[in-house]
Amino acid sequence: MGNSQRRVPAHAQRHPHRTPRTRKETAPLRPGVDPRLKKVFERIGIPEPAPFVPDPFQLEALDAVREADCLVTAPTGAGKTWIAEQAIERIFKKGGRAWYASPLKALTNSKMIEFGASFGVANVGILTGDRKENPDAPIIVGTTEILRNQLYDAMHHGRTLDTDFVVLDEAHYLGDEDRGVVWEETIIYLPQRIPLLLLSATVGNADQIARWMTAIRRRPCRVVEETRRPVPLYPIVQHPGGMLMPLFVSSGTSKKPHLYKKVVDLLNDRRAPSLAPPGQLPPFGAMLAILRKYHLLPAIFFLKSRADCDRALQLCLENRVRNPEQATLLSERLAQLGERFPHIREHRQRWMAERLAVGAHHSGQLPAWKQTLEMLMSEGLLDAIFATSTVAAGVDFPARTVAFLNSDRFNGREFMPLDATELQQMTGRAGRRGKDHIGFVMVVPGKFMDIRQVARLLRAPAADVHSQIRINFSMSLNLLLSHTPEEVEALLHRSLAAFQHHGAAMGGEQAAHTHLWNDFQRHLRFLQVTGFVDDQNRLTDDGLWAAQLRIDQPLLVAEGLRQDLFPREDPAMLAAIMAGMVNDKETDEHLDRKSVPNPLIKAVKRVVRGLQGFAKHMLANDFDVRPIFYRPTAAIWRWASGLPWEQTVQAAQMAEGDLAMLALRTADNLRHIVGLRHVFPEMADTAQEAIERILRDPVMPEYTTEAPVPVPEIESAGT
Repeated sequence: MGNSQRRVPAHAQRHPHRTPRTRKETAPLRPGVDPRLKKVFERIGIPEPAPFVPDPFQLEALDAVREADCLVTAPTGAGKTWIAEQAIERIFKKGGRAWYASPLKALTNSKMIEFGASFGVANVGILTGDRKENPDAPIIVGTTEILRNQLYDAMHHGRTLDTDFVVLDEAHYLGDEDRGVVWEETIIYLPQRIPLLLLSATVGNADQIARWMTAIRRRPCRVVEETRRPVPLYPIVQHPGGMLMPLFVSSGTSKKPHLYKKVVDLLNDRRAPSLAPPGQLPPFGAMLAILRKYHLLPAIFFLKSRADCDRALQLCLENRVRNPEQATLLSERLAQLGERFPHIREHRQRWMAERLAVGAHHSGQLPAWKQTLEMLMSEGLLDAIFATSTVAAGVDFPARTVAFLNSDRFNGREFMPLDATELQQMTGRAGRRGKDHIGFVMVVPGKFMDIRQVARLLRAPAADVHSQIRINFSMSLNLLLSHTPEEVEALLHRSLAAFQHHGAAMGGEQAAHTHLWNDFQRHLRFLQVTGFVDDQNRLTDDGLWAAQLRIDQPLLVAEGLRQDLFPREDPAMLAAIMAGMVNDKETDEHLDRKSVPNPLIKAVKRVVRGLQGFAKHMLANDFDVRPIFYRPTAAIWRWASGLPWEQTVQAAQMAEGDLAMLALRTADNLRHIVGLRHVFPEMADTAQEAIERILRDPVMPEYTTEAPVPVPEIESAGT
């Protein structure tokens, strides 16, 4: 996604009659602070070191999980992880086992380091798909999908999950459109005997979620809510002339904050100056100079696209690192990280990180480079990160200031106005506990910034979480491993969707359940017709092994295996075909077909022809089928064939991060084929070799169990 993406400004979406303003020419930024900010800025500084004292909500939550499930909602940085660590320690000291599940691999990797330091490396294992280390350890950290899959296996074999305590971090993912179903399944399937701790910064309807859990798990679920931020957040506005001013003020007898008059005047001035000409980015170097002058660094700037994040670095050339200590530490740390991640030594943006103390963090970057920036930021060595909104969830590098240039975000399909949850996730990065007395969110006027909307969202309560459960073939197969259709119907009655529709309308609960049950029956009928389920509603031999394909397109892959369509003795070609099966982004637009090797074209055509009838049958029954494109298959074929990374990226015409993610997802599909060794031994061996070929540096960064290097506070970085 780049600047070529057409969109309507967020404010124009709500006010289609509004015409664009005619603005004056841009002028150099002049540092300045509104008098109303004087007392606020006097609070900026580093708190004196003090012994940790738990907050009342932390102690309340610890007490709750002794005898009940618990849902904790508290602002980012309030100390929710401390609750989990203390609860896990209590279980661990009694000889018990604990499972800590999170939505993001990066977050899981960081928890592995934290827990290893707390409980000993030998006592902590990690399961993310990419990493499987010490799986029999008493404390496991992993992704929620892995935990859900373990519950599937436990139900199938008639045993209970081998743990005594489960933590679901980032619990608001329950309402995530794409992955929320995994959280809901996990809560539904988890045995009643296992206490459950849910942690989230943003759940507006926490009481409703707790009532649902109490109803389906037959054990109380207590809500522990903390609304106070450990580091207060103060919203400010960057005037296009350079002046910093408050977004809200309280005046007169009214204690309710309202928009500052100077902000209102700016919004109403049709000829107000602009920070940047149309279509261009603002002068970030000058903006950083202002933030530095008033001790507001380090900062995170949220921008709308990857391209903007990369271009922003070029506008920071005046932000040369002048503090000798910071310069030395940056050079030394990058040299150390270069030993671990060889590809970052020549990274095109390394010079900016080392000399300008700035970085661009987005999904188009290599995992190793993103991890490098995260470590440098966490260690206080960078002045600013320019990031897309995806960095807001789960990545832990708080800053003193978070800046917004847009009141909308790209959700992968279109630009949509930010909602309260998204904004709160991003502002949660502002203010570092133990390093800041106060954090700032800076609103930057511009074409795609609706300041009034942002002001409303900053004061809005957290958004409600709604069920995203839906039936798919992987779920259907795995439930049929251990349940009759009648038992599946009973499980669907326990869904959050049914609970939330109860009482919402006449027959709402029944309507939600009926929809899910009808959709399950539709999937069941197709599985029967295609030979994965027999007429007694039991999995056939094919259904039994197909249930282990817990991937996006399990039936198409299973059919390919049944028909022996995949290359059995060519690891690179098998990896290429699997890349085509997982891809949901790349297309063959502008692809030169002459650049695709003939053997690859033949292999793809063989698979497409062989699956054509099955795919048509799926489409005729309203099931989605993704096409196989040559671009992703050719990219992974080259990489698996041994082509150097730089040449593979160039030939693929893909961003490094996209290619790395494609390789990781391909490896995940291949792992499921490896798991079918008892049925397809030759194919499993080829899949294993294919994984080893594509998970080489720089796709798979070397993980460490070491904690971040402590560094002294640096004046240049905002103290």
